[in-house]
Amino acid sequence: METYIDIYLNVDKAKASASYNKLLDLGLKPTIGDHDFVYKWKGIASIEEEIQFFDSIQEELKGTGVILKFTTIR
Repeated sequence: METYIDIYLNVDKAKASASYNKLLDLGLKPTIGDHDFVYKWKGIASIEEEIQFFDSIQEELKGTGVILKFTTIR
């Protein structure tokens, strides 16, 4: 199971490098292609686990002006 994350940056807020480093710290891996980052789950996660993970990403990026898009493939 993988979750792909696309980020959209606000030029009036935090630098791209700051958001990049925060996402790396959360265990996300950068990708090249259709998505910006990927998180590879260990097995199949529940929807509740996914939401908790998304909440942690949102909390980490709070105040940066970043907009996120999540796509999970099981």
